[in-house]
Amino acid sequence: MTRKLRLWLIFLIFINGYVSLSLELVVLRQLSFYVGSSAVITSIIMGIFLGFMSFGYFLGSSEKISGSKIRKILCVSFMTIAFIAFVATSFPLVSEYFAWLGSKGITSSVIQTFIYSFVFLSVGPFLFGFNTTLLSRWLHKHNTNYTGNIMAWDTIGSVMGSLITTLILMPFIGVNYTVMMIVFLALIAAMFTCRKWWVFLICVLILIPTLLVNSSEVLRNRYGILVNNANSTISVSEFGNLRVLDMNGLPMSIYNTKNGSMAEYINYINDNFIYKIPKNRKYKILVLGAGGFTAGLKDTFNDYTFVDIEHTLKDVSEKYFLGQTLTDNKKFVVQDASQFLKNTDENYDLIILDVYSNSYQIPEGLITAEFMERIKARIAPDGIIIMNMIVSVSFKDKYSQVFDNTFHTVFPYNTQRQVIGINNPWIYGDVANVLYIFYNTENDGRIYTINKTPVIYDRY
Repeated sequence: MTRKLRLWLIFLIFINGYVSLSLELVVLRQLSFYVGSSAVITSIIMGIFLGFMSFGYFLGSSEKISGSKIRKILCVSFMTIAFIAFVATSFPLVSEYFAWLGSKGITSSVIQTFIYSFVFLSVGPFLFGFNTTLLSRWLHKHNTNYTGNIMAWDTIGSVMGSLITTLILMPFIGVNYTVMMIVFLALIAAMFTCRKWWVFLICVLILIPTLLVNSSEVLRNRYGILVNNANSTISVSEFGNLRVLDMNGLPMSIYNTKNGSMAEYINYINDNFIYKIPKNRKYKILVLGAGGFTAGLKDTFNDYTFVDIEHTLKDVSEKYFLGQTLTDNKKFVVQDASQFLKNTDENYDLIILDVYSNSYQIPEGLITAEFMERIKARIAPDGIIIMNMIVSVSFKDKYSQVFDNTFHTVFPYNTQRQVIGINNPWIYGDVANVLYIFYNTENDGRIYTINKTPVIYDRY
């Protein structure tokens, strides 16, 4: 085997591994917009992805595939992978797919993920496994000692695909351009494998719509998307005087440019907690989950710390959502909420937790008793903690019940459960914004009984 042939085969094995992991990560990122990123969703995607890849490994070893046809088979395989990557990860196409599922009454995130995975994550992963086996056979045919090299270069490609995609491409150039990169690399592999005019033509026919559909202009003009990186897809929609900040497919903040009103639960927090803070000193306020920075927007006196994992949120909010620069008393920290609480030694007079978007997209680590203990450790004496939740008002589902149990395990006393807006507890779908509030004042845990009721002393 010539050195040129060996390097060519190793290059293809590397590209195959790189594209496979990169595609899987982009799929996980794009689907989080619609079905969340819980462990259940991730396990479905990864399980089906790996299952079909294993099937490809198996069929690629078939003796019916002659050595003379391997080059052409690999060429068609890489072009098919490029097309599948274009269809499965382009935001406009994925958006249309989920809209169609919703129109058919399929709203379960688990069912939606299963259908998506079987439709889009069957052929591509199958071909990744199939390609690896064919390339291994080809390399092994010339030198039986290259088995370790084959496995090593495939793994190196996968590792590089994982690191470059998540640490460089999606954060800095965006998910849409990462999709273009995946398609481009698969097409390069196809053209390297079979240098025919018809291969070049097909590659061009796949690449052009990929570039057009995933262009920033299309995403911004048609979908209003301003940011599309590893963490978030952010857009701002305007309806008359009302602006809505959407993050990962969900409305995160509302702002009326005419009268300054905001989401109903934010109005409640501002009017009843923030704007009534005494002016005797500067209070420290921590907001976990910055949203559109509407909490305390008009307060220019107290000290605010907004924490969010999305680094573009402040710029987007100031330029496109609020239309104004935040005042100097508001600091923005780009960090995971749990890690921030773990590392800070500050105590805050008011902590607002607004990271729970809905029951479908729950940061699972942020609804645990352990996380709430971290919050409790950072509240100052006589301070207040407010958690915004979207739950069943009358506890009609297990999630609402268990969260309530968890909250009261950590905060057994001095709590308030404030339902925002009008609600009917007699219907099943009584889901609403519910503020869980804890007042950090001393409480000895006593209760009144029939033979011990010193109410007069407690009250006065």
